[in-house]
Amino acid sequence: MTDPIADFLTRIRNAYLAGKKVVEVPASNMKVAITKILFEKGYILSYKVVEGEPVNTIKIALKYHPETKAAAIKSIVRVSTPGLRKYTDVQNMPRVLNGLGIAVLSTSKGVITDKEAKELGVGGEVICYVY
Repeated sequence: MTDPIADFLTRIRNAYLAGKKVVEVPASNMKVAITKILFEKGYILSYKVVEGEPVNTIKIALKYHPETKAAAIKSIVRVSTPGLRKYTDVQNMPRVLNGLGIAVLSTSKGVITDKEAKELGVGGEVICYVY
């Protein structure tokens, strides 16, 4: 697998499209950090890192609207790829859906959202957009 983060995002996207309640993905530090951000911003219900013998996994409980059954995540898009890295500084920080969505960045302060990066005054690699 050449891009495990893209695989992680695609598994979440496909699980939402299929109407699944839970999705399991192989764990890594970066994936756990992105999952934590999605949980803190209210895009998923919960998550749990499961220690496994061959590989650790992350179980993610997906969030839907209670009445309309609409998915909490409308779009989750990979921005920076292994073949073409996308970096930004504080002045050129991306705005997702005019501030309604979030951009997840990998910075020297860790994996954070675009708003947190502006507050800390740091730039970094744009991992994905979520709205």
